[in-house]
Amino acid sequence: MRHPHYVFSFFHFPMTLTARLQGTNLYLIGMMGAGKSSTGTALAQALGYQFFDTDVVLETVAGRTIAEIFAQEGEDGFRQQETEVLAQLAAYRRLVIATGGGIVTQRRNWGHLHHGIVVWLDVPLAVLEQRLAGETGRPLLQRPDWRQTLADLVDQRQPLYAQADVRVPIAAGDTVEVITAQILSLVDERLRADAPANQLN
Repeated sequence: MRHPHYVFSFFHFPMTLTARLQGTNLYLIGMMGAGKSSTGTALAQALGYQFFDTDVVLETVAGRTIAEIFAQEGEDGFRQQETEVLAQLAAYRRLVIATGGGIVTQRRNWGHLHHGIVVWLDVPLAVLEQRLAGETGRPLLQRPDWRQTLADLVDQRQPLYAQADVRVPIAAGDTVEVITAQILSLVDERLRADAPANQLN
């Protein structure tokens, strides 16, 4: 297994980490196909948090799919509704929130994201291409040159993703369990680095 120390942390950190988080939300950012929803579900379970996916919440509230919103209102209309959903979720605590890949492109969203801990799932472009090949529900990729579009989006968004509090490098063979354990370990390290020594116990 690639990260034995992370797997160890998966079984030992959650209870103390949950206490140390004091209800702070975790926001998962990264490209489409990064695995934010599957990882977020496992992470929330490990921490005793609730899980939400901004895309799912938006579709439920709007009564339309993301593709339909894009088609009817364009990307600007979608982004506005996405911000409204993020603002509503940010008002709560003890949440793990998987965000849409482009949520970082709107400056106004960072005000909500920075109220929690932002975790970037950093997946190589080649892995994203493998995962997204043949998908029909991604409005921004509905074109013949979708691979180039994907590469361009990665280039544009990477500097924004890099503003995250925690970066989690992900390889092709990493399982949800390994990634979740890695996040727990890295978030714990970040909290310990930021907190005064007398607040760690």
